[in-house]
Amino acid sequence: MADAQEKPEVATEHEKVNGEAGHRDHVHSKTEALHEFREDEGYIVDTESGGDGAKLAKDGHTRLIPQPSDDPKDPLNWSWGKKHLILIIISLVAFLPDYGSATGAVTLIAQAAEWGMSPDEVNHSQAGNVFMLGAAGIFIVLFSAYIGRLPVVFWFMIASTATAAWCAGAKTFESFMGARILNGFFSTVTQAGGLMFIQDMFFFHERARKINIWAGFFIISPYMGPLLASFMLITEHWSVPFWVYTAMTATCLVLVALFLEETYYDRTIPADEQPPQGSRVSRLVGVAQWKSRHLRNTFSQAVWRVVSVVLKPTVFLSCVYYMLTFAWVVGINTTLSIFVTPLYGFGPKQIGFFYFTPIVAVVLGELTGHWLHDVLAKQYIRSHNGHFEPEVRLRAIYISTPLMIIGTVLVGQSLYNGWHYMVTSVTWGLYVYGIMVTTVALSSYCLDSYPEASGEVSAWLNFGRTLGGFIISYFQVTWATDEGAGLSFGIQGAIEAAAFLIIIGMVVWGKKLRVWAGPLNFVTN
Repeated sequence: MADAQEKPEVATEHEKVNGEAGHRDHVHSKTEALHEFREDEGYIVDTESGGDGAKLAKDGHTRLIPQPSDDPKDPLNWSWGKKHLILIIISLVAFLPDYGSATGAVTLIAQAAEWGMSPDEVNHSQAGNVFMLGAAGIFIVLFSAYIGRLPVVFWFMIASTATAAWCAGAKTFESFMGARILNGFFSTVTQAGGLMFIQDMFFFHERARKINIWAGFFIISPYMGPLLASFMLITEHWSVPFWVYTAMTATCLVLVALFLEETYYDRTIPADEQPPQGSRVSRLVGVAQWKSRHLRNTFSQAVWRVVSVVLKPTVFLSCVYYMLTFAWVVGINTTLSIFVTPLYGFGPKQIGFFYFTPIVAVVLGELTGHWLHDVLAKQYIRSHNGHFEPEVRLRAIYISTPLMIIGTVLVGQSLYNGWHYMVTSVTWGLYVYGIMVTTVALSSYCLDSYPEASGEVSAWLNFGRTLGGFIISYFQVTWATDEGAGLSFGIQGAIEAAAFLIIIGMVVWGKKLRVWAGPLNFVTN
């Protein structure tokens, strides 16, 4: 009888232990689902039978990663048209910050004359703007993890439109510089956080091509700005290019207000327990997301997400590499007009036409990337029984690096030796083509390595890219003038070559570093 009375007590304790174990298993399975793969085995992408019950793509053998829910509200289940409309909108918004930033690089001579300053002094507003393009990304993804994607984009775009108009209407340098710095902070919202939307809407096997589209917009933008501004300055005041930029920003704000959607969706919550979406306006301003705050990250968790991602060795190394290679986009942009004007007798009109070169190079890089990244991935998957490792993405940089090095060095030699302007044009194009391919490869690698941290990865890569531009903008003109274009650009090419050693190291030891560092164990994607 006594034994019989003790059994329920023992059983209760057993249930308690099992309950704790079950909770741990649930947490583990949730974080594993968010992470999408295991570091020790990579992604299992291809299966001929689908015998594990996984949902497959239309080809009948590509596993859908992540596995979509059965809820039509799940962004993975949205129509092709809706997904790509959102992709185009975030790409257009990502186009704006570098377009506006580079526009200032062309107007500074006219501004210096108007305000009685040297062009180098006016260029300080450019440096402040470029720095904010990177620093703001950290806050953008933090707010997005805490509040939601859509309201952050909406409110930042309102501020971006207002500060763009302030830039155009500024009457003093101090006013202009303040506007430029604030505009840099708010305008970069989807350039810094674009990978969040791509991760939310598209499957693993689709992402590289979508990243290629998104990256193409912000890689081409620092060349479109000077091109259009140069033509405007032939007959118009320097404020006109900024009023055009304001109109472009306002147009994107309207597109965001009308068509952009909240893409955050937690697939670990059953469809019948998902929080109500609320009205269009409530989602846009953030009221609907705030009501379901308890289902997302706390503020401290959102802060830790940002910090923990950059502590991962492969992410940190990727940011360092990107900083050392993308800096010269800004370096060439800020130097070229200074050299080609006396060397080739170019005026604003000729400089404007000259900027067609990098635009063509980006388009060619975009077309190449549309197939290159998938070809490299599929070749590896076929030869490794359907498995895929993120480091495969970096193989494309083996192709792009020689082009970037050759292009940078020969741009310097062309300017130093006075070679024909077509040589300068083609070699500049080689570098830009290479940086386009590199950007997609690096972004895809970091996203594949830590898919649950799409926003944080995007923000840190953006920070590395803009930090390099911020640093080089302070001394590039003086460096190239004092040392000569041949030597300064030659050193830049050598830095690119040295930075490539980071890529080789990650191709060889990247997986070991990821296994050692482990997944991020976030509570949400």
